[in-house]
Amino acid sequence: MERRAAAAFARLFEAVHEGVYIGTIGPDSTATIAANPHLKLIFGYASEAPKADVRPFDCDRFVDPQARVALIERLTTDGSVNDYLLRLRRADGNAVWVEVTARADAPAKDQTLRLEALVRDVSERKKLDDETRDIYHQLLQAEKMAALGQTISGVAHELNNPLATIISWAERLSQRSGLEEPVRRGLETIFSESERAARIVRNLLTFARKRQTTRAMVDVNQVVRETLALRAYEQRITNISIIDALAAGLPQVFADGHQVQQVLLNLVINAEQAMLVANGRGTIVVRTWHDADQESVILEINDDGPGIPDELQPKIFDPFFTTKEVGKGTGLGLTVAYAIVQEHGGRIRLESRAGLGASFYVDLPVTGAKLQPVALTRARPPGAAGAPAGGSILVVEDEAQLALAVADALRDAGYLVDHAADGELALERIRAQAFDAVICDLKMPRLDGKAFYRMLEAAAPGLAKRVIFVTGDVAGTDADEFLEESGCRWLAKPFRLGDLLRAVRDTLA
Repeated sequence: MERRAAAAFARLFEAVHEGVYIGTIGPDSTATIAANPHLKLIFGYASEAPKADVRPFDCDRFVDPQARVALIERLTTDGSVNDYLLRLRRADGNAVWVEVTARADAPAKDQTLRLEALVRDVSERKKLDDETRDIYHQLLQAEKMAALGQTISGVAHELNNPLATIISWAERLSQRSGLEEPVRRGLETIFSESERAARIVRNLLTFARKRQTTRAMVDVNQVVRETLALRAYEQRITNISIIDALAAGLPQVFADGHQVQQVLLNLVINAEQAMLVANGRGTIVVRTWHDADQESVILEINDDGPGIPDELQPKIFDPFFTTKEVGKGTGLGLTVAYAIVQEHGGRIRLESRAGLGASFYVDLPVTGAKLQPVALTRARPPGAAGAPAGGSILVVEDEAQLALAVADALRDAGYLVDHAADGELALERIRAQAFDAVICDLKMPRLDGKAFYRMLEAAAPGLAKRVIFVTGDVAGTDADEFLEESGCRWLAKPFRLGDLLRAVRDTLA
């Protein structure tokens, strides 16, 4: 009777479609009492392999040695584990994800545990979980960028108006004669810092709005070589070594070469700064290769710097997030890189562990990317830089301080100037008197620049051809289309007063 029961148990043991393991596990060694065929299959052992050779819980089977210590502690404390996730090595050394449900007897004097375990191969499920999580994070990031893009136009407009006022007044004051040197230096500082703020706003617009770009078939390796050449001197004097491993025979990608270079520059400079702060020197490895399955070219930038901690990695592409000291970075470099790669239909991702450097991977599709319209070049007639001033100018601007600075500069240049705070008041002024040109903001209360232009075009088509638009929001598709359609000159806020005066002279020439 007992022999029949033992035989039945043995048949059941052999037929179970999960790995069954019975044995001992200790701090430094294991011993196998029983292992069914499915366990051998999971870990890549031959079906005829002696059970004593099947030791899945040996020290060298764990990809992370600390995971073994944690497993033993859990079994010692609780006596069992359920669906315990582990990454173990098969007989051929390849990693496999498994779930372990096990019970253990109380530890012996030598801390060895007798273990009975069911082992399931969950590698495919783990792969699907990881892919799902990656897709979720990509969607989350895209939603963040979309939400920010909806508000950035207004933010840029509000920032550019005061910046334009500051730059205009700083420029006017700096042109006065007899200024003391400290005052002149102060004005130059105001001017340069305002222009720096304006560059930050332009960076915001770069990632917040889709721009028209000039794309062509690009040799990624050539872009890499040209970009590294730009940094060669700086790297040489700061003890940064470059190793390039560029694959031969790469297919070209349909991309904007300048934007790809901007992405690469951002990543290389970030790597340089991280290594210099941590070690005072470092090595960057730049690799390229062709992924035939995905039909993409992959660019990797690897550094041996301090790496990026796990808790910070989800934030690195967020606007204004930076690990640099105050004043050392704006937190926009990686955001801009992310936006450019996304616009090209590609992907950018990070692999890093704290203390072990970082690798950024940029994946650019070879084919299938949506063709973007080629940027239109706005024709400019030859400037009449030396043309004499004169004429009557209407300034239509709702920002009073900016309007005052512009009007004063025009009067100083010899023009007659009137001012209207919105489109409706401007039309009233135009009905009351004649003007030779109009300088008009695009965004205004009551009647904005576009609506004003449509009404002016119907009432005074000759004057409509002599409108100069100024705007703090030039990256939007609607604004671009309107300016192209109108054919009018325009300046982006903040602008130099000298550029505005040239545009007026050109318009009146």
